[in-house]
Amino acid sequence: MEIWQSLVGELTSINWGAWIRVAVLLVVGFVLATLAARSTTGFLRSRSSRHVTAMFRRVVFYAVFVIFIVAALREAGFAPDVLLGAAGILTVAIGFASQTSASNMISGLFLLVEKPFEIGNFIEVEGTIGEVIGIDMLSVKLRTADNLYVRIPNETIIKTRVINRSRFPIRRLDLTIGIAYRENVRRVEGLLLELARSNSHCLEEPRPFVQMTAFGPSSVDLQFSYWVPADKVLEGRSEMMEDIKATFDRENIEIPFPHTSVYAGSQSAPFQIELVSGKGAKQDVTHDEK
Repeated sequence: MEIWQSLVGELTSINWGAWIRVAVLLVVGFVLATLAARSTTGFLRSRSSRHVTAMFRRVVFYAVFVIFIVAALREAGFAPDVLLGAAGILTVAIGFASQTSASNMISGLFLLVEKPFEIGNFIEVEGTIGEVIGIDMLSVKLRTADNLYVRIPNETIIKTRVINRSRFPIRRLDLTIGIAYRENVRRVEGLLLELARSNSHCLEEPRPFVQMTAFGPSSVDLQFSYWVPADKVLEGRSEMMEDIKATFDRENIEIPFPHTSVYAGSQSAPFQIELVSGKGAKQDVTHDEK
């Protein structure tokens, strides 16, 4: 009975009106912050990039919500000045304790200012290629072509080489093609340029071109370069290679493969092989004669 009376006394001593006002302030703050963030997104969606829109949406949300949190703390009887001072000291202590996180946050600020890529771009970082789906203060999130989720710390991106594959609207594809030494290079060049003109993904400007790059061990190497839209890279490469194979087969143009000869020095004696003609005649020759 005494416990119950003590509990009732504690409950009646609480200023419920103040706590209700605190709860109302937090709920109203969250709702208004969400509405303000959505309004910011709607305003900037057609006027700025997705990256800038996402950044301002978060800034507006946290700015509005923090104002209501401070008001709620004041309503609850806490001194905001003391809390903010304690938060500052705690932030400094956490910063010294977690230097890696601080470095990632500073690197994230550099990424926001420099903007080497934006949300929706395809980038390559240390061999990982994926679409940027998030740029936060500590890390960048990617989604790879095989639907993997990759998180890369901002500090790593600042220190390493980043290739943005979506920076420009068009891309140049370079195909290395080897043909036999007996083939006419000018004829092959004409066939390749005709394929570029007939391919639906290949752009007329900049013009495609073919140049000889090397005398290989078993082939003359050509570089066939043409331009495609940035979002048609895979289709443009695959279809062009299929067309090249079909055209070379139709025109009897040989695509040689590497040959390997085994030689053991002067002590290797030639071995006998036997050729059989259609009429059953036999002829003995050595491998050198062949």
